[in-house]
Amino acid sequence: MSELPVKSDSASMEQSPKSLLDAAEMFLSSQDVKPSSKKTYRRALRQFVDWFIKAAIQNPTREDILRYKATMEAKGHSAYTISNYLVAVRKFFEWAEGMKFYPNIAKGIKGAKKARGFRKDSPTVAQIRELLSAIDRSTRQGKRDFAILNLLIQTGLRTIEIVRANLEDIRNDGGEAVLWIQGKGRDSKDEFVLLTEDSSGPIREYLQARGKVNDSDPLFASLSDRNQNERLTTRSVSRIVKKQLRAIGLDSGPLTAHSLRHTAITLCLMGGATIQEGRALGRHADINTTLVYAQNLDRKGIHAPERKIEALLAEVSSWIGARK
Repeated sequence: MSELPVKSDSASMEQSPKSLLDAAEMFLSSQDVKPSSKKTYRRALRQFVDWFIKAAIQNPTREDILRYKATMEAKGHSAYTISNYLVAVRKFFEWAEGMKFYPNIAKGIKGAKKARGFRKDSPTVAQIRELLSAIDRSTRQGKRDFAILNLLIQTGLRTIEIVRANLEDIRNDGGEAVLWIQGKGRDSKDEFVLLTEDSSGPIREYLQARGKVNDSDPLFASLSDRNQNERLTTRSVSRIVKKQLRAIGLDSGPLTAHSLRHTAITLCLMGGATIQEGRALGRHADINTTLVYAQNLDRKGIHAPERKIEALLAEVSSWIGARK
């Protein structure tokens, strides 16, 4: 069943969609969002429509949306994926009600509950040293991969920010080298990260090996035969990082390119940076996000409550031993 039971007394037949899929396309066409967001909405609604058809639902209700949510949970989708897909469904029915096509049965449906803490692990200081030392920098590919991983670790950049960077985005500002970036959810390159000598040196080494380039060229380019000198994708950067992690025996699923961002912010705080400085490095919109990093450090540090229990029990054991 793919027809949408439109309320005929509220919408003209000329405007009414003939099916749920038609309605979804009408909704997508009306959305003033970025192409990436529209692509996510389309994927989410396509899955919902397929489920709607297979379930042979005649008149969808709020309970059907909850059943759909339960189905995604049963299939093992992550809380992040489920929440994103339900955002699209909620927006769709909100639009449908506004167009007087169908009541908003998704109103108030909550996303999946996300696990507390980080979703990704982060390598230790010793593992970071081993990771960078293991990269063969004698080749052009090695120089590029080292520069990418080193930049992720030194600046806490996201993979999308690495991918969007051009050569012209590296500038001199007051005697300091900076890289202007187009951050997550941004429409322009209006943020920057400081490039210390340790982070800019490997980039220069890579660019020298790369040869002649233009300012508008991507900072990091593909070396494959099919995409020679073209911009890397986020998937390519993730594969590069994963390959190097595996090379030193770090093949854990949670360890990804994004883990290096966690490491950068953690190292920043471990090095004595304030919460505000850590927030500036991570470019967190909400300082509570940065506080999670600090709390995570405290939770495992010398002030961890388990260590206090251990110390107390050690004192009791010593006292008992002395009485014998």
